[in-house]
Amino acid sequence: MLLVLAGEQSVAQSTNTFKSRIFHELDFDKPGKQLGYLRVPQSRDGGAWSTIEIPIAVVNGGKGPAALFTGGVHGDEYEGQIAISRLARRLDPASVKGKIVMLPAVDLPAALAGRRMCPIDGRDFNRCMPGDAGGSFCQMLAHFIETAIMPQVDVSIDVHSAGNSMEAALCSIMHWVDDAKVIERTKALAENFAAPFNVVFWGVDETATVAASAERHGTLSISTEIGGYGRVRPDAVRIAERGLENVLKWMGIIDGKPDITQPAGGRTRQMMVRDQGSYLFAPSNGLFEPLFVPEQKIRAGELAGYLHFVEEWAREPQPVEFPIDGYIWMAPGSGRVKQGDVMAVIMQDYSPA
Repeated sequence: MLLVLAGEQSVAQSTNTFKSRIFHELDFDKPGKQLGYLRVPQSRDGGAWSTIEIPIAVVNGGKGPAALFTGGVHGDEYEGQIAISRLARRLDPASVKGKIVMLPAVDLPAALAGRRMCPIDGRDFNRCMPGDAGGSFCQMLAHFIETAIMPQVDVSIDVHSAGNSMEAALCSIMHWVDDAKVIERTKALAENFAAPFNVVFWGVDETATVAASAERHGTLSISTEIGGYGRVRPDAVRIAERGLENVLKWMGIIDGKPDITQPAGGRTRQMMVRDQGSYLFAPSNGLFEPLFVPEQKIRAGELAGYLHFVEEWAREPQPVEFPIDGYIWMAPGSGRVKQGDVMAVIMQDYSPA
């Protein structure tokens, strides 16, 4: 449950009702394809009336359902940026029944810098929803997506790739919500996106994400975690491209039947990360030597790796053990960790109980 102090609630409500400061030339209801920009005001040295131009595509084929595809919410996650850009250029509105809104690089300044955090205001965009029309760059943009785009769509796919900090099993992800029908509909969406895994998860901080925004609007939503380590993984790009097309077919926006086959056979494997007990946190600062890779099966008490202290010659490495049984969902992308950093996240086979 998200708690807001009484004194803060009125401020949050008032700032979120301001008219957006972002402007554009798009008509979301106009038939055809529009490739344009959201212009976010950003005064700077040498540019008093400058804007940051966020790429956006709207493909409208008339009456039908609507989908939102976002990538680059974290700038160091590249597969979604590639897949959504390619899809936007390729889609023919004559083959579309409904509407697709695509933002391949939501936090463009972070995407151009290859960073998770926005270099303009230092914020993580995916912790800024529902945003603030009177706030900083990320807050302004989050407010626009929350109020101007999300209410238009029936399905939201937010493509993530674990970034520089982690490497993930190739998966879609979805939040746990206390509505069995929504869970089943979302699992069906994930099965038709057809990544090798789908992870139902309880996160550390998930109330201000794009997925949380979708849930507030009753929009069916999944995200992904495909790849990581700050590189472009070719098989992850293919999973993203196939998954986005699959979703459009499943929704009836484009013709065809979703391809949900898996290389190893079967269908998307339903997994879960139930609570913070699934997270392995660094007990101290150090250089972490993992003994695992994503998707590896592990056991509680099994050695996960060693924390090394190279600046202290006499100090022996500290062994770290896994807290529960399962499979590796997230492996670390950085060798150097700080106390409290996540060194691994463990997924288990899904159970609603």
